[in-house]
Amino acid sequence: MELKDIQNLIKFVAKSGASEVKLEMEDIKITIRTGEGKETTTIVQQAPMGVSQIPMAAAPAVPVTEENTAAPESKDDNSKYIEITSPIIGTFYRKPSPDKPNFVEVGDMVSPDSIIAIVEAMKLFNEIESEVSGKIVKVLVENGSPVEFGQPLYLVEPA
Repeated sequence: MELKDIQNLIKFVAKSGASEVKLEMEDIKITIRTGEGKETTTIVQQAPMGVSQIPMAAAPAVPVTEENTAAPESKDDNSKYIEITSPIIGTFYRKPSPDKPNFVEVGDMVSPDSIIAIVEAMKLFNEIESEVSGKIVKVLVENGSPVEFGQPLYLVEPA
């Protein structure tokens, strides 16, 4: 989640009049509390490999604290894999409909242009295609979870 997205979320919560909002995704937890003219935001996030942390000097007037509580993964573990990332912001779905099987499972071979997921954005369902050939080794996002632009969805062992 980018700093700009966090700032927009803080502004939205402040305008909504809600006293507390909690947002939890696979790799980030955000709690925003408002009240009596002051706002507090707590962010707990493990940054993806190769992405720098959000600089605190660029934070808005609202206090923002960041803590990394999870142990960082070894770069050697995932360096041999290619990440397939989300090209858009939306809701991630592994299957075309609730009664259908998943597009891909761990161990399945994919090739360029094979459909691997759907991301729903503004009531439009966008098919996500693999850009690489290889074997799916890990699914990084739960079905029905919100995803950000550039967020890793799958790890693929190149063929």
